[in-house]
Amino acid sequence: MRIYRHYETLPDEARGAAIAIGNFDGVHKGHCQVINEAGVIARDAGIPWAVLTFEPHPRSVFQPAGPPFRLTPFRAKARALEALGVDIMIVQKFNRAFSQSPAEEFVKTVLAKGFGARHLVSGYDFVFGHGRQGNCELLLNLGRSLGFGFTAISAVESPDGTVYSSTGIRQCLESGDPQGAAEILGRPYAIEGRVAHGEKLGRTIGFPTANIHLGTLVRPKRGIYAVRASIHGYPSGSNPLGANPQGANPQGSNLAGVANIGNRPTVGGVGDILEVYLFDFAAEIYGSRMSVELIEFIRPEVKFENLEEMRKEIIRDTDKAKAILLSE
Repeated sequence: MRIYRHYETLPDEARGAAIAIGNFDGVHKGHCQVINEAGVIARDAGIPWAVLTFEPHPRSVFQPAGPPFRLTPFRAKARALEALGVDIMIVQKFNRAFSQSPAEEFVKTVLAKGFGARHLVSGYDFVFGHGRQGNCELLLNLGRSLGFGFTAISAVESPDGTVYSSTGIRQCLESGDPQGAAEILGRPYAIEGRVAHGEKLGRTIGFPTANIHLGTLVRPKRGIYAVRASIHGYPSGSNPLGANPQGANPQGSNLAGVANIGNRPTVGGVGDILEVYLFDFAAEIYGSRMSVELIEFIRPEVKFENLEEMRKEIIRDTDKAKAILLSE
């Protein structure tokens, strides 16, 4: 998949595409319906299949002081789109100046002239432009005069009638329901980031952890989770996994573990962080990028009287996580 960041310099081979347009935070089942529809149109017409998304997420521009909310950082979003088979990812920089552009100008200048779009696909509730005045009706009407087709995709629902949405994923995560989030996503929810140095207290009680700062990501319910992790770019041939329940994996993927999300009240921690203890793993991975899938919530975060009490509880948490992961 090719990634482009400027519509003004888009090469000829990337123009004239069928383009799915939206924020696609999470790339969940509803998003995939929109994106895949663009793919069907592209393949039938023999034109490129593209996705147009916005970075940073518009909400971070309009509500910079709001609570963290993002589901999928840029790298993870790009990998999810590539896994669907998308040919081209177009990343439109979103800032205050861009947000002031009238909707009609955006369609004419960016979509029609800049991208030379042959067909656009969006969700039924997609809005854009200054004052959110652009909508599906505008895209349909302007497409007729500017020479591109337009398709709006209806809401995608679960068997019980719940609409798949990014808001629904956030609600599941905040309530400690990663299985519910996975149902909307079509895959486990993963937290991705670079492994950072911590206070290294875990190794003093026999449970060294890999730490990831959550940054702008949504905050799942604080507590303990059974997890699976992948270390991106882990060198082939190095096998530190030992007796990991799912077997040795030299690529550092599908690693079983247990994790805590929270502010570490027992040790006076400040700020939420993800701490992952990988079973039978003994390699130094500081600075590596890691994705951690939340499989099942085990218990809320609590403050212990001392480190020994915390160590005993971690042993119980580890046993529970292993049983959960081995039963999948």
